Amino acid sequence: MTNVQTEYSPAELLASHPIAEPLVAGGVRCHGGFDREGSYVSPRTLHRWPAIQVWQAQHAEQFASPLLDLGLEAWPEHYPNVAQARHLVGAGVPGPIISTLTRIGTVEGFGSLIRHSVVPDLQRRFSEEIKGTAMAHLERGLYEAHARDEAGFGDEGGHRQMWFAARDVAFDHPITEDETELMLYRMGIAGPPGSGPFDLAAVRAKAQAARLWPDDVDFDLELLVERMARLLLIEISAFHTFAWAEALLADTDLVAGDGEAARLVSFIRADETPHVEYLKTVLSEMRDRTVVGWSGRTYAGRDLVGRTWDRAVAESLGERRRATLDVTLAEVEFAVAGVRDGTAVLEAFHRLGSVRKDTDGQWVTVAA
Repeated sequence: MTNVQTEYSPAELLASHPIAEPLVAGGVRCHGGFDREGSYVSPRTLHRWPAIQVWQAQHAEQFASPLLDLGLEAWPEHYPNVAQARHLVGAGVPGPIISTLTRIGTVEGFGSLIRHSVVPDLQRRFSEEIKGTAMAHLERGLYEAHARDEAGFGDEGGHRQMWFAARDVAFDHPITEDETELMLYRMGIAGPPGSGPFDLAAVRAKAQAARLWPDDVDFDLELLVERMARLLLIEISAFHTFAWAEALLADTDLVAGDGEAARLVSFIRADETPHVEYLKTVLSEMRDRTVVGWSGRTYAGRDLVGRTWDRAVAESLGERRRATLDVTLAEVEFAVAGVRDGTAVLEAFHRLGSVRKDTDGQWVTVAA
């Protein structure tokens, strides 16, 4: 691609459009804002979004294969679905919905960790030139922009604060900090209150024992691809969550805020689109190149990245989804146990769903 900019500085990829009015959510100044026409403008997209589009066009010129992707239709609907969520709130049992919004906001906050990902010398790990690609910009603005979008930066809130604000607007500040810690512990998001940090060395050792690539290939490169694949799948499937949350939080007969919470979710959805696109682009660039091992032996990126992608998809649609279903159902059962007619509320909840846990503990599809 001649006469088209393909290289960007970190400052350029972190630059935002000028705005006429900032976004304030729940009393917190958040990233992004509104232009003179009142339309929301996502943060850090002045050059980042055009750059992603250029890198995608460049990839299409260089390689015949389409970008790595998985359609939203591959994932089942959000659990609980909108009808189930409305039933719980209408029955005076909003706890599971509050838990879900808290979990989402907490996980978004973990996005700050992406800036600490180990990125090996990628040019040495691939035979082909990587100059002017998205993969060459992971540490030159892309990861940092993603981290800031998710967790906020400086005195500006990000998606973590926006999800919490949506929850608090819709349900009138429903939980304290102590209750949040206990909730996250129940849901497996965090350890017991007061517990120490995760053992990162143990996590790495477990991942190394389960690696799919040859030992001749840099393990940090495999880890990088695996994390990006999992993150991309989370980002794609999250659009079901956005649709679910927007539909529920826009229901002014059920929740407070006159639709403000739903609008906040729509802003988050807009911000996430560049994340999906740059991850698709980087993974595709790696897939369509040749990986170089420590010995100098070469490996088809399509084979190595393909192995990681296939496992990540299987886990996302299999064990990870089942774990999420288990945790969510446990929160529903915990909440209805303390209300009058809880058994009837729970049975009506199940009747509205498309999946249900059978007597053997397996999740099965049912007619809603």
